[in-house]
Parts: sequence; C-alpha cells; structure tokens
Amino acid sequence: MFRITRFLEEINSPTVVGPRRNPPGPVVIWNLTWRCNLTCKHCYALAVDKAFPGELSTLEAYDVLDQLKAARVPALILSGGEPLLRTDIHDIAARAKSMGFYTALSTNGTLIGEDDMQAIEDIGYDYIGISIDGMRETHDKFRRLEGAFEASMKAIKLCVERDLKVGLRFTMTQDNAAELDQVMDLLDQDNIERFYFSHLNYAGRGNHNRRDDAFFATTREAMVKVFERCWGYLQSGEKKEFVTGNNDADGVFMLKWVEQNFPEHAQHIRAKLVQWGGNASGVNVANIDNVGEVHPDTMWWHYGLGNVKERPFGDIWSDTSDPLMAGLKAHPRKVGGRCAPCEHFDICGGNTRVRAQQVTGDAWAEDPGCYLNDSEIGLEEGAMERVEVTSYSKSRAVGQGKGMA
Repeated sequence: MFRITRFLEEINSPTVVGPRRNPPGPVVIWNLTWRCNLTCKHCYALAVDKAFPGELSTLEAYDVLDQLKAARVPALILSGGEPLLRTDIHDIAARAKSMGFYTALSTNGTLIGEDDMQAIEDIGYDYIGISIDGMRETHDKFRRLEGAFEASMKAIKLCVERDLKVGLRFTMTQDNAAELDQVMDLLDQDNIERFYFSHLNYAGRGNHNRRDDAFFATTREAMVKVFERCWGYLQSGEKKEFVTGNNDADGVFMLKWVEQNFPEHAQHIRAKLVQWGGNASGVNVANIDNVGEVHPDTMWWHYGLGNVKERPFGDIWSDTSDPLMAGLKAHPRKVGGRCAPCEHFDICGGNTRVRAQQVTGDAWAEDPGCYLNDSEIGLEEGAMERVEVTSYSKSRAVGQGKGMA
C-alpha cells in the first residue's frame, strides 16, 4: 500500500528521514470466507455464492487470533468473499478488537442496511472499506448485479452518518478509467474521508481479465489526477486520505511529479520513499485464506506456505526454507529484466512479483505492470525489450514451494 497523503504532507511539513524499519509482524488480510453474493469481474478470490467445505470454524478463528497475537501482528483486515455472509463475523471482530488488533472490514457493502449498522457500530471497526468501481451503470456491470451501486453507496452513507471511518475503493481498468473523476467527486458528495485506488493485479478473475488492464498512458493520467486531487485537499485543509495498492511504481511516479511541481522538495521526498521501500508482500503483508492456508499476500492464492490448522502462523511466516518466501524477504530482492538496472529500485523494491509470475512463470522477472518509461528509470529508450502482457494462460510454477496448485 502506498500512502499518497503521507508523502505529500512531507512537502508542507517535512519530517526526519530515518532508517527503513519493518514492523514486528505483518498486517494480515484474512479472507474469512470464499462465499460472496456477487461475482465481480476482477475478483482475485474467484468467489461465488455457495458454501465451501473446510472453512475455519469460529473456534478455529479464535485460535488463529491467538496465533497472530503471538506473532506480533498489529492489524487485521477481515475480508472475503463477502465477510458479512459469516454469521460470526462480528464475534470474530469483537474478539480481535478486545485483543488490541487494529481491525478493519473489507466489504462490497451491499449487505449493510439500517439493521446491520448497530452491530457494526458496537464493534468499533477501525476502518470499513467499500468498493465502488465506477458510477451506477459501470459499477453494476462490474459487480454483475443491478442495484449494487445504490446498495453500496447507501452503506457508505450509513457509516458516515455514524462517524465511522469509511473509505471508497476503486480498481481501475480500461472499462472504468474514464469515470475516475466522477468517483473521486463522491468523496465530497458523501463526505467520505478515504480513497483507495487499486491497480488491477493478475490474480483470480483479475488474471482472466488482465487484457482489460488500463494502458500505461491511461494509468499515468489517472495517477496525476489522484496526486492533484490529494494535493488540493491538503492545501484546503480538508481531511481526506489517499492511498494506492498493487503497483509500487506509484512511488517513483510520484517522485517524478514532485520533481516537476516542487523540485526543491524532490531530494527529501526521494529519501522518504526509500525509507518506505516499496513492495512488502511476504514481509509486512500476509494473507490467510478461508481454509487457513497462509499466502505471501492476497494475490498469491495459487501458492500456499502452510496451514494455521497444522502449524502456528508465526512459524509459517518466518520460514525461509520456502524459495518464494526466501526471495521475498531478501533485501534487496534479486529481480531481473528492466527492474534490475532501474535507478529507483530502492523505492519500489521490484514492484508486484505476482504479475511477473502470472505473465512469465518467473516470479523474479520484471513486473509487466510497471508503467514508467525507460528514461524515468535511468535507461536509454528502447534499450531493453519489455515483457508483453498477453491473454490469460494458466499460472506456471514459481519453484518447489508448498501448496502450488
């Protein structure tokens, strides 16, 4: 996750640049169920509306919470499928809160009504993220459900009315890029305080539909709009938080934007970006799926590291005998292609490894989702041929990792 607001705040109020430090444990995105009432076009989990055998029981989920506490995990994002389809979701969340975890809920919002809000408010979720993929017609097409937009926006409004921290999540593809401005306008219209811009990643349905990924020029245009919108809020003193996900090249592109608009601050911003360090999959971000399998992040569901029913999370997470985890935890990572000679590798860390693996079969190839041109990464134009993003084909193995499907 790339926190745009935090870095742009450094222009007006610079802070001391410190050494790069990892938190004591990873943030865990926990897919509590595979079941979902929607079949979204870009779903990484390929979720459908049916019950799945083997999902963690309530007691097993409580045991996982104990494991995560022992592993010094600071924060949980409870996700799915649609997590609100679990009847015990608020019980699990309440227990997590009582144990001191930062506890967030990731939902499509369509199941949140007036009657549900009291339970959500009582839990005291630290954050609620609701996905909006465009305006009404586009969103409903993405979500494959007529009325999904109205239901999700109603859920956002209900959260705002109760002073709950709620954010709007937007995953951009060629099909909805033209509506980015309108979606960001909703922040003012409905007094929403957080905007999460997600690049399409190649996993689940997002992998099948990766030919719909926005072209690089469209991505660049969109990022400039996001930077400018965030900067405008900072200048006006309004409390709006902007973050992006699934493309760590955003950090380098922001540096280029700062160099163009605030050159006197570029050196400081670059130092802060290096302190951040880019992609954190397998290091500061972890995933547990609905049956208890641990993954380097949510986009690596085809690669299992071990199961929390059989082995404590902390032991699984620290085990670098797995070749993928050894590579992800290496600093710096050993990445090839255009990534290897990139003069800003220390900012993005080689970007998202799962895209490289899905396209080439090699997790350590260049990230085909990098939208920076050659000159921006210190290469002569055309000096290296880019990896081509082709139509979907089944994922090839990363190595001899456990749980590869």
